[in-house]
Amino acid sequence: MIGKVFNVIDKIFGFFEEWTLFVTTFVAMIALFIEVVLRYGFNHSLPWSEELVREVIIYTTLIGCSAAIRNRSMIKIDALVQLVPRLKTPLNIFSDFVTLIFSAMMMYYGWLMAALQVTTHQKTIILRIPLVYLYAILPLMGVMMFIRTLQVMYLDYVELKASKQKV
Repeated sequence: MIGKVFNVIDKIFGFFEEWTLFVTTFVAMIALFIEVVLRYGFNHSLPWSEELVREVIIYTTLIGCSAAIRNRSMIKIDALVQLVPRLKTPLNIFSDFVTLIFSAMMMYYGWLMAALQVTTHQKTIILRIPLVYLYAILPLMGVMMFIRTLQVMYLDYVELKASKQKV
């Protein structure tokens, strides 16, 4: 039952991650291309393109955290695991719990930051985008990371259980 729920969540999150990362990266590339053509071809610069690309980089980095957890691409130091292979499972569990704590902090503090932006009504300098839209990605990323980490922990548990039954 839990596996089916995680499969549905995986499909929804995967669709969201892939398409938002694709669209935002495509928009950033178009903006940079236009900026390069105008700057070097016509000696004219667009001030908004650099701000747009900066915001897109922030957005894609945060959304990419969730995708990295699912693909097991998070940065880890595995020298100890290579020296003592028996520590792989305990260190993976520890790493997953640290990720859960980090994602909970992102949910909490991200919510506080977004709420602060609602009260202050701050906007970006050139594009005049309300900063609440940019800060709202923090708690969303925290929720997605939390669920993805639970999903990875469940898959590790199922794999560990299956390997113990073989022996």
